[in-house]
Amino acid sequence: MSVFAVKIKGLTKGDDALGAVAGKVVLVVNVASKCGLTPQYTGLEALHKEFASRGFSVLGVPCNQFGAQEPGSAQEITTFCSTNYGVTFPMTEKVEVNGAGRHALYDLLTSTADAEGHTGDIRWNFEKFLVGKNGAVVARFSPMVAPDDATLRSAITAALG
Repeated sequence: MSVFAVKIKGLTKGDDALGAVAGKVVLVVNVASKCGLTPQYTGLEALHKEFASRGFSVLGVPCNQFGAQEPGSAQEITTFCSTNYGVTFPMTEKVEVNGAGRHALYDLLTSTADAEGHTGDIRWNFEKFLVGKNGAVVARFSPMVAPDDATLRSAITAALG
């Protein structure tokens, strides 16, 4: 099944955040505003801007499951991201990425292994999944892999073709 077929609402508007980026190479990232890794927003926005003209998008997926580090409303999250990090990439509604309430998107994503061989549950905020133009998951990256990491950038470039 294509990741783009999964329905997930936009953070503040739209009923099909994945449909809006269908056909692009997409970096799906579970995000949080009050995490030690939150400064990754800067690098994610830089990636988004650098590769957007080639058919790439970052897609932020707010989640409050790790240390309650994303407690805000949709409007609070939007304001925080745009004011503090200049985020212009699309964001989805806040969802659960693990457990019984896991969103269908993460049912698809979490079967992919990262470089360490980890599959299954998301370990922390800012875990990253690279999705190809066809909606298939290309790669998974640990939360500790920064947006400017050479391996991540190389995977994006390869997926863009």
